[in-house]
Amino acid sequence: MGRMSTPVDTAPWWRDAVIYQVYPRSFADADGDGVGDLPGITAHLDHLAALGVDALWISPFYRSPQNDHGYDVSDYCDIDPLFGSLEDADALLARAHELGLKVVVDLVPNHSSDQHAWFQAALAAGPGSPERARYIFREGRGPDGAEPPNNWLSVFGGSAWDRVPDGQWYLHLFDSSQPDFDWRNPEVGDMFVAVLRFWLDRGVDGFRVDVAHGLFKEESLRDQVRDESATRGPSAGENAASMVERTLADEPMWDQPEVHDVYRRWHQVLAEYDGDRMTVAEAWTQTPESMARFVRDDEMSQAFNFSWLLAAWTAPAFADVITSTFDALAEVSASPTWVLSNHDVVRHVTRYGGGDQGLARARAATLTMLSLPGSAYLYQGEELGLEQVDVPPEARTDPSWLRTKDTDKPEVGRDGCRVPIPWDGTEPPYAFGPGTGQPWLPQPAGWGAASVAAQAADPASTLAFYRQALAARRTLDAHAREVSDLAVDGEVLTFRRGDVTVVLNTGSTPAPLPAGEVIMASGAVDDKLPADTAVWVR
Repeated sequence: MGRMSTPVDTAPWWRDAVIYQVYPRSFADADGDGVGDLPGITAHLDHLAALGVDALWISPFYRSPQNDHGYDVSDYCDIDPLFGSLEDADALLARAHELGLKVVVDLVPNHSSDQHAWFQAALAAGPGSPERARYIFREGRGPDGAEPPNNWLSVFGGSAWDRVPDGQWYLHLFDSSQPDFDWRNPEVGDMFVAVLRFWLDRGVDGFRVDVAHGLFKEESLRDQVRDESATRGPSAGENAASMVERTLADEPMWDQPEVHDVYRRWHQVLAEYDGDRMTVAEAWTQTPESMARFVRDDEMSQAFNFSWLLAAWTAPAFADVITSTFDALAEVSASPTWVLSNHDVVRHVTRYGGGDQGLARARAATLTMLSLPGSAYLYQGEELGLEQVDVPPEARTDPSWLRTKDTDKPEVGRDGCRVPIPWDGTEPPYAFGPGTGQPWLPQPAGWGAASVAAQAADPASTLAFYRQALAARRTLDAHAREVSDLAVDGEVLTFRRGDVTVVLNTGSTPAPLPAGEVIMASGAVDDKLPADTAVWVR
């Protein structure tokens, strides 16, 4: 059945990989400026090797004004000096490959920075110019063109249109400093193929594609039909929540059919290179079926499956995620992905209630996720059990906070999951970098016990649990490409993968434990499975 039945010895490396997301600002700081960088990542790659992951995905490190922390790119073929140099990138790739780690880099094709040479040329050239045709410029509505071309809203709040001095408006589905490319212009597609080749030639193993569902807009740029009581555009999480709820919204700016031609072209480019180079789509589509279209045989390797990180802490909700994911992917014979946290969402320890209970639930969800066929994506710091940090308002930097803080519906923003992680010591910066004092986002007091060094010395730590779980995952039957005997009994979820039975207890009372050898558990078990605990039994 296509990719799902590929013989194990010839399967592409990414099919069952555990991929660790590095948010470069917040992983490790080598030069002491309070911001993480590429040499900092390189110096700590041994942590990832010891953890037992197969690859790392690095969020954007390109030249950028950093209005959206690198997701506003001004040069796709250079490194921002904040993070280092191209030589530093080459050194990182070389060291990762020496350790057996693959490297996936972020690509941002929906929009550029307003400081990109193309956009600066578009502003200078004026209406009707070939330079302006690389972006989505339009005349305004109303007698003097003073109203936006349509009613679309930015994901970060407010209108999705800004006006330039000559009177035209440009589209930005995100921040006003992030103008959207016009992918109906072939120059745009050609430029990104050149970018792919630039990084493939340097040895990257794959690309995580930002806003992969957003490149094309409905050609008419018609108004969106929506509840007019809305005051801002849907966030990524809100878009994805509808995927779980199975309710469909009118979205002329997202998930247009033409986008798939882009990924068919990219597929052909990657096929020219050895080593199973891959792509993974960040596509906040509305249904599992539309997500599956991105991973047809001639398109992308994988698409992020956000259903799990949106599901409630209940056995029926998790069962629905598993069954709907496999059902959708069966149509295109693709392999699933699973993710519980990333740089855009509240850390899952906090989502599950925080404190000891939140951590117990997070470990149980992680163990359940890791038992499933397909790729698992981890977010830096989750192996330390980190919670969301309540960043004080004066220290917040997320554009979604800055654009909405003075409105009646301010967005707290995503800074709380992006606080630099602790490596050692008892006070900030916890060896995140040399020197003393707080890094670019302030770290909380009392994080010393959560540091890598502290947890590495504790066999009962969350770090030890992740290392053990990733080692145990390698003993699972790689030939078992699906799960069987999935059942929900109250708040207990049970399924089998090969010769292993997985049980997750999301309830408040102990549950029966299947007979057999316990090969991995998220917490202490005896003859019963405690609340908020998962177990693998062979």
